Amino acid sequence: MSSSDNIAIRVSHVSKQYILGGPQEPYHTFRDAIINSLKTPLKIFHKELPLEGFWALKDISFDVERGEVVGIIGRNGTGKSTLLKILSRITSPTEGTVELHGRVGSLLEVGTGFHPELTGRENIYLSGSILGMKRREIDSKLDDIVKFSEIEQFLDTPVKRYSSGMYIRLAFAVAAHLEPEILLVDEVLAVGDSAFQKKCLGKMDDVAKEGKTVLFVSHNITAIKNLCNKAILLQKGKIEMNDSAEAVTSRYLASMQENRLIKKWDDQKFAPQNTCVVLNEVSVRNKDGQLMDAIYTDTPFYIQIQYQIICDNGSAGLSVAFYDNENNCVFISMNNQELNYYDKSMAKGNYCSICKIPANLFNNGIFNVDINIFGKNFSDNCDNKDILRFEILDGSTVRKDYYGDYKGVLRPLLHWVTRKREI
Repeated sequence: MSSSDNIAIRVSHVSKQYILGGPQEPYHTFRDAIINSLKTPLKIFHKELPLEGFWALKDISFDVERGEVVGIIGRNGTGKSTLLKILSRITSPTEGTVELHGRVGSLLEVGTGFHPELTGRENIYLSGSILGMKRREIDSKLDDIVKFSEIEQFLDTPVKRYSSGMYIRLAFAVAAHLEPEILLVDEVLAVGDSAFQKKCLGKMDDVAKEGKTVLFVSHNITAIKNLCNKAILLQKGKIEMNDSAEAVTSRYLASMQENRLIKKWDDQKFAPQNTCVVLNEVSVRNKDGQLMDAIYTDTPFYIQIQYQIICDNGSAGLSVAFYDNENNCVFISMNNQELNYYDKSMAKGNYCSICKIPANLFNNGIFNVDINIFGKNFSDNCDNKDILRFEILDGSTVRKDYYGDYKGVLRPLLHWVTRKREI
């Protein structure tokens, strides 16, 4: 452990247990939240509870020094978001202690942090008050927050009427501009467009250069390597590695090398779902519907999504997103071109949707596939990352006489024509 005088975050033997089907976490009033948030340093103690359930985190210990930028990576379900919720005081650890030395700004999932009935302007002042800032301090930051968030037109509109993108833009602007000493950021930047994501990453870099402490959960390996001095790799709720960002991301990528061409959920309770759709299986298949064991650049393949409609007059919006080995998005395809069922009422029952990926599109390499479920008007989202992972191998017909390396994640086979010019 480092010298306590320079510690911003200290996590000691923290575990978190969720009781499946058991009682919910105790409700905390808004007054409790304000009082707790003003305690600096904050120290949370919890003793082990004699309960049976699922351990999202088990015996996690690490220190983060003031001014460090630390990335947290790992596959879905490894406890990354649970850890940030504990550090943000949204939930409490089942065991262990947490110490936070400094004012905390956090940006977690959409729906936390703001009061839905208050306007954007009112929530800015409320957030600053909770951080212990005086009104004149918040006044001095207001223009910067509004300009960064790009929501000036809606500043005096209740945030319950904001789109998810507007909400995130304002939430990030507030979290980054109200001078937190510790900034906690989850994967929510995926909600914004690419230009805003780039702006957010730039602002996080600025915050770090000011000597503030940043804890950043992301699937974007490039962002982790560019922003972070250190990184922590979580695996099944435990720390597998705590080292430099370069070393940890290399370990993570190496652990992801195996192919995963099919993913099933036999128990509906644990399957990805929204209020109407439950996933049963996602797989890579050939044109005859057979499960593939290898994918080649010159062969088409099909992402097959099997699911169940569980409500009356349901609707199944689906998208498939491809990511390269450093988690940069290659492209997204949505089923809104599908004429039979999209945006139409679907009876309860089992369905199968298939997305065809044409031959001669991808370069050889390793790719991840995310599956998103959504309802009518793009509401009721359920985004599921790293459902499939596979390597696309070089086909036998596309290289001709060139055996060198092709740059890029796509390698479309385009039509070339040459004619002799008449001078």
